[in-house]
Amino acid sequence: MQIIEVTGYAVRSAVITMKRTGTPLEFVIFPMPHVASPTFCSQVRLRLRERDLIVVEGVRGKSVGVSALTLAHRFAPRRRRNGLQKQREALLLPEGVPDINPDVTAAEAIADLKTLPRWTYLLLVATTPVMGLVLALRGQRAFLDEDLVVEDLPSTLRAEMMAGGPVEHAMTDRRDQRLLDALGEIHVERGDEPIRVAIVYGAGHVPAIVAGLRDRYGYRARAAEWPIVLVPA
Repeated sequence: MQIIEVTGYAVRSAVITMKRTGTPLEFVIFPMPHVASPTFCSQVRLRLRERDLIVVEGVRGKSVGVSALTLAHRFAPRRRRNGLQKQREALLLPEGVPDINPDVTAAEAIADLKTLPRWTYLLLVATTPVMGLVLALRGQRAFLDEDLVVEDLPSTLRAEMMAGGPVEHAMTDRRDQRLLDALGEIHVERGDEPIRVAIVYGAGHVPAIVAGLRDRYGYRARAAEWPIVLVPA
């Protein structure tokens, strides 16, 4: 299943609806890039108005380490000519729709990263600002890199190596577990209700979401829409 599609002229994100036989509840997954065009953010916000509950990503609390690791994705939108926006709750969440955040705290996120070898952790923190500068200078074209494609199963050896790396595990394993536990509670408590639950999480988490909903609770992907994340000028 393709989650983020990158072609020579555009980036698209699959909005995936997952359903379960005999259960009226639907999960609708919104795979979010870290930065996108303002139009994409507006489209997501409009779609979220039609949902009954939103499960949203967001590390809670503040940490110097977390701020350093998110610096790359804060640089590009700051350059106004790039025409990009950073993913932020204030831009996405509509008023009147309840939301929950099952994500980890900043302290937990850093604790997970510090299980990595010390040199790996320090290199990760040190190179992030450089990556941010490159993204800012290249602008929207930087996001047409094929390495930014996201699929539920890696399609290349490079993608497979990156997906199974210790850095990714440290950054996502605990967060994915918390999210799936929260979705399980929604399934148990509200599975008999005809509601649509939006899952607004980074695209890198979506393979785990799809697999978890399928293997734990029997939900299957039944439909997908493809809003455009950006079309570089």
